[in-house]
Amino acid sequence: MPTEPDACAVAHGEAESVPAERTLVAVFASPVARYLLRYAADLGYHPVLFEPDAARATDAPEGVEVRTTPPDPGPDADVVVTDHHRTELGAVLQSALTAEARWIGVLGNPRHPGPHVEALRALDVPEPDIARVHRPVGLNIGSRTPPEIAVATLAGLLADRNGRPGGFAF
Repeated sequence: MPTEPDACAVAHGEAESVPAERTLVAVFASPVARYLLRYAADLGYHPVLFEPDAARATDAPEGVEVRTTPPDPGPDADVVVTDHHRTELGAVLQSALTAEARWIGVLGNPRHPGPHVEALRALDVPEPDIARVHRPVGLNIGSRTPPEIAVATLAGLLADRNGRPGGFAF
């Protein structure tokens, strides 16, 4: 089994790190999804936009896989729902939970109740499965704009994937 090169050598371009296979599924076309998918590609993710409305599915960065039917994300995938106001919210989350995605989250203000909880309960999704859905997502950096939200979200995903707490705690 090959060993991971020294992080300093990778940062200086003296060695290459081969990232693990991973997928980022942004659910619903939105300004945040555009940035999330663009930045995810730079971080070694296979970026996928899942937008069930074909008319909206055209709003994706170049090189991003676009799906109008639910993908089967699998255990190497992180799924981020970028619009919690959509009527398809419960069904989309139920599909991601069934596919056993590695991580599932819904963007939204933590000061407001997450609409995903009631949407999943209405579909008789068990409470332990509902608890797998993260909200809020990302690191708490005070992000407000779509690019800032995308950076915070991806930083949180990387911290979680690498078993780190995020932020400045070392």
